[in-house]
Amino acid sequence: MAYMNQQRKAERMPAIKAVLKKYGMKGSVSVRNHMTLVVTVKSGDIDFSEFGDHYQVNPYWIETNYYGAARDFLLELKDAMLGHDYFDESDAQVDYFHCSHYIDINLGKWNQPYIV
Repeated sequence: MAYMNQQRKAERMPAIKAVLKKYGMKGSVSVRNHMTLVVTVKSGDIDFSEFGDHYQVNPYWIETNYYGAARDFLLELKDAMLGHDYFDESDAQVDYFHCSHYIDINLGKWNQPYIV
């Protein structure tokens, strides 16, 4: 069963902060429902305008839907969020879902758009 808590979040924070700093981004990190690690990118140097000012990133489609600095940033952020102890033993054919935790990457919020 997916599980995320404040301690596991704190273990990933140095890597997440390093990626945000490397790309000149500002964001917040939170835990939702004790199973999802959420990074909300509030502002930064990368222009995501072609995707709108509020956008939820699908972590499974980063390689195909993004390019350039945006792609590099999101891939590094995804790796930092997953961490060293991530596992995914899910099998959709038998309706069995078992992973260490889920991740969500948001560009802005519904009431606060991402600012370049």
